[in-house]
Amino acid sequence: MEVNEKLTLKAWLSLIGMTCATFLFNSAEFMPIGLLSTIAEDFGSTEAEVGLIVSLYAWAVMTLSLPLMVIASKYSMKALLIFNLVLFVVSNALASIATGFMSLLGARLVLACAHAIFWSIAAPAAVRLVSHKHKALAMSTLIAGSSLATILGMPLGRVIGLQLGWRMTFLSMAIVALIILVYMYVFFPKLEKTKPFSFKELPELLHNKMLLGIYFISASIPTAQFIAYSYIEPFMKYIVKMSPEMISVSLMVFGITGFLGSVIFSKTFNKHAGIFLPAMLLGLTICLFLMGLAASSELAMIVLFIFWGIFVTCFNMACQADLLQITTMSTAPVAMSIFSGIFNFGIGGGTFVGGLICDHIGIAYIGYGAGLVAIIGTLFSVWLTRKIHPKT
Repeated sequence: MEVNEKLTLKAWLSLIGMTCATFLFNSAEFMPIGLLSTIAEDFGSTEAEVGLIVSLYAWAVMTLSLPLMVIASKYSMKALLIFNLVLFVVSNALASIATGFMSLLGARLVLACAHAIFWSIAAPAAVRLVSHKHKALAMSTLIAGSSLATILGMPLGRVIGLQLGWRMTFLSMAIVALIILVYMYVFFPKLEKTKPFSFKELPELLHNKMLLGIYFISASIPTAQFIAYSYIEPFMKYIVKMSPEMISVSLMVFGITGFLGSVIFSKTFNKHAGIFLPAMLLGLTICLFLMGLAASSELAMIVLFIFWGIFVTCFNMACQADLLQITTMSTAPVAMSIFSGIFNFGIGGGTFVGGLICDHIGIAYIGYGAGLVAIIGTLFSVWLTRKIHPKT
């Protein structure tokens, strides 16, 4: 597909499809977080035990991202997107009829295979749909999908789960995915295939020190984030003493801040790229440390969510923008697959460590554990951004 000089209707329709697909995958990945207590009660388990579903899912994505993306690089972007959506429908349908922990985990691992490829190609596919001057807009559509997932996906899934049972949440996701699958088949273009990636090229790709730096941050910061965020629902329920309705509202507020974060990114990143990432990570670290204090007030917790959501959204966008800047069109999907795998290592590791804190120290202390890990990534980001953006 030739790059358009202006954003056409065809490009808009494709970007809308990518936004919807991003919404689906982000909603499905974190759906169990909003339903931890409900699923745990149904299975007769603890929240920490059910939280292993999130950890194992993330670790599966981590393990599968690179090998699946190398294999998938032989196929077109459209074929991969359609296949991933088929797997999405199947996995969520299976999750809706799961009878225990292992059957639910099996269904989630099917989704993990699709997830491993989707997040490897989402950003490269989106920016290839538009001209260079619209790349920031294309990436913003992905963030819009992610934000909508937090605003509507997880809270709506939680409401459905509370009213009709958590199984209906997964079945609803399968039905929506089927509709989006048909949409993408009709409107997404057949992008020109890039040269297939070979494992022999991997050492050269990983020789890039700046890329390795991004990977280090993509491990440490998600670990910190999900030590706290994976258990935010029981934290608000038992520590903040929020009602179920207020928990859903709070999760929606967190999602809305994703839009604010994307606006801040698009307006300030290019002008202040040299300090943008460290500043956002410093803000995120402070938010995590303040969780314990904010727990004394529902209002304080919601205000904390606003800043927390902005900082973590900006971190995610800045990392992906820097990765695309220091890679080529043919290596970007594989580099992004490694990024996705390491990011999910952080998600799984954070959920696992958060579970240990909940079981052995107390759920009230997850913010302090998360903040300590976030300090490492924040300090490292100062060096990294100076390397990637030496003139800013």
